[in-house]
Amino acid sequence: MKIESWLFGAGVFFFVPVAIAYGFLTEWNEWVGVLGILLVGGLAGMIGAYLGFTGKRIGLRPEDRPDAEIHEGAGEQGHFSPWSWWPLVLGLACAGGFLGLAIGFWVTYVAGGLALIALVGWVFEYSRGDHAH
Repeated sequence: MKIESWLFGAGVFFFVPVAIAYGFLTEWNEWVGVLGILLVGGLAGMIGAYLGFTGKRIGLRPEDRPDAEIHEGAGEQGHFSPWSWWPLVLGLACAGGFLGLAIGFWVTYVAGGLALIALVGWVFEYSRGDHAH
């Protein structure tokens, strides 16, 4: 993850000067753009730091080594729930939240409750029921 952390980390050194240049070009009258670009730089820095810390913790992956073989990257890449319905419920709750911003704010409260239920259901999916461990 060394390359990814450097790429995202370099985003800070790109976006912060761009935000300053944007501020000068707009004569500091348009703060939304300056703040947005600064936030993108901060987000790139956070992602780069996370990838750097994770890369130090787990070590080199096969794609990080020039002498790696193709078969070293084969196998299970993570844990996924192919039978889970909770991501769909969470997606519907997010869509309801955006719908609430468009037609009426009260819909956002209903969608927030549904999102909370979906998150709890997804997190505790393996703690109870058929697939409990």
